[in-house]
Amino acid sequence: MAGPLWAPSASRIRGTNLAGFLAAARQQSDGDIEDYASLHRWSVEQPDRFWATVWEHCGVVGDPGDTVVMSAPDLWKTRFFPDAVLNYAENLLTRRDDGAALVFVREDGERRTLSWHELHELVSRLQQALRAADVGPGDRIAVWLPNVPEAYALLLAASSIGAVFSSCSPDFGTTGVVDRFGQIEPTVLCAVDGYQYGGGRFDCLERLRDVVEQLPTVRTVAVLSYLDQAPDLARIRGAIGWDDWIAGHAPAPVEFSPLPFDHPLYVLYSSGTTGLPKCIVHRAGGVLVKHLVEHQLHADVRPDDRVFYFTTTGWMMWNWLASALASDAAVVVYDGAPVQGEGTPLWRLADDESITLFGTSAKYLETCQRLGFRPIDEHDLTALRTITSTGSPLAPEGFEYVYRHVKADVHLASISGGTDLCGCLVAGDPTSAVWAGEIQRPGLGMEIDVVDDDGRPLSPGQAGELVCAAPFPSMPIGFWNDPGDVRFRSTYFERFPGMWHQGDFAEWTEHGGVVIRGRSDATLNPGGVRIGTAEIYRQVEGLDEVHESLVIGQRWGDDVRIVLFVVLRDGADLTDELEARIRARIRSGASPRHVPARILAVRDLPRTRSGKLTELAVRAIVHGEPVKNTEALANPESLEQFRDLEELAR
Repeated sequence: MAGPLWAPSASRIRGTNLAGFLAAARQQSDGDIEDYASLHRWSVEQPDRFWATVWEHCGVVGDPGDTVVMSAPDLWKTRFFPDAVLNYAENLLTRRDDGAALVFVREDGERRTLSWHELHELVSRLQQALRAADVGPGDRIAVWLPNVPEAYALLLAASSIGAVFSSCSPDFGTTGVVDRFGQIEPTVLCAVDGYQYGGGRFDCLERLRDVVEQLPTVRTVAVLSYLDQAPDLARIRGAIGWDDWIAGHAPAPVEFSPLPFDHPLYVLYSSGTTGLPKCIVHRAGGVLVKHLVEHQLHADVRPDDRVFYFTTTGWMMWNWLASALASDAAVVVYDGAPVQGEGTPLWRLADDESITLFGTSAKYLETCQRLGFRPIDEHDLTALRTITSTGSPLAPEGFEYVYRHVKADVHLASISGGTDLCGCLVAGDPTSAVWAGEIQRPGLGMEIDVVDDDGRPLSPGQAGELVCAAPFPSMPIGFWNDPGDVRFRSTYFERFPGMWHQGDFAEWTEHGGVVIRGRSDATLNPGGVRIGTAEIYRQVEGLDEVHESLVIGQRWGDDVRIVLFVVLRDGADLTDELEARIRARIRSGASPRHVPARILAVRDLPRTRSGKLTELAVRAIVHGEPVKNTEALANPESLEQFRDLEELAR
């Protein structure tokens, strides 16, 4: 078997945050902790000692109280640091110097830098503006903004006083915004007049007017001028320009309200297409300590690093990125298209801004590979130590592309978790080797396992359900407006009692890593054998003629048959010869059971706004079932291609 794609040198390992944490953990443990495996074992066997060490070593500002873990008969009722008092914003604003805190770059070249001092001043003014709007602890503020510094400052201002923050990006339509914000009943809405993307300008004012009319609880609408100097706000109820909103509030020291560990921090939304989005309420302390572990220990983020993630305000990775401020690192903020024409501005951004952690999606890396980009030849990337990839499974070829064509000496961390926990279940390890196609490790403090349908642990190489068999701090408080936690319990805890059920189809590897085979609710089951969709994608998208693909299981007779949809590259046709090659490749690269019964060419594939393919929406259309939450899709019009297909009726 071929060896790893990358392994850190001994000197690099010694310099990691994780190495320092290992030393601290040894002092708190009764046994030997020499490497990641033994550290992880200790973290799940002694959660009280582990999380207490995290609090101290990672520099949490606040009073931890006397108890670390308060167990409960039901996993989701376990509490961490039940007596603790802290403030999330205070932990992100420990610096007040002139070093860079936020570096903003827009696709048209506009660039701004906010120092820690300037960020403090902006947060102070927004805090005063929110209080003047009668916002207090527990009140909701809704943010409909691009990925701009003002959005981060609003998160900090809201959390400084205990208000609950929630955001989505301006490419969401009226229904998508109202479906989200309407459920949480905000009193303040911060919005934008428009945004840029791919060279185009998109006005938001007409949609904003409609949104405000459907949010009766909103009393104040602060509008950021992003496209025009003086947008016309006359027709928007309660609207005031951003500058006017904060004009009467002079910078002052930010006041941080002392709050419980479990105080609600923000509401995130599921991106499913089967009804209204679920409003997931996250606890401030749980998110903070989870992100500190992921940033400092898994991703090796250090003070004065520059951390970047390509994201919008509508994806949980935006919230993850914001927390990097708690590690005294600067956050690099980009707003615009990741690929423009025949080029991509993101690798240039990595060079220009000396980015140390470059966060992206598997889809972006696959696009760079397909377009033949070779950053290793065109950019310096000296500062770059870590590349993280999420959103969908990164295929082995994506790993190989990074090390051949991006940077040879870089820690590539494929990570996976979700909006549900606003963090990772499985993540990177900067002290161990990277193997193609594998996520390196279970997350620290996360008792991860792969189980069969009866909840029994599986051996490496056997695919099953990804679960977490013990509580963890960033379990959400619950769903908004869910009396008795009925939907919350059914979503995560009923399938496997005593475990958190993530809904990913996965398997352990012989190296102690994990391979995600796709969403378990989208797995295929022909002849009663479960097949992960990612296994088919890897084979099909290796063909030159295929741009991308989507596979579903279609109910057929008393069984399920596999249907494959392909988007072909310009100039390619789905001929009998190409179909035969697709089937042959799948048969030899996966198995005969993976071979589709039908292969159809389509123009486009539906995906969520964070770039994930939506197999479930296509499966619903094919079966004549409704897709209710089409506002979760970036391109809902693409669904019509799959309706009433003659080829699938025979």
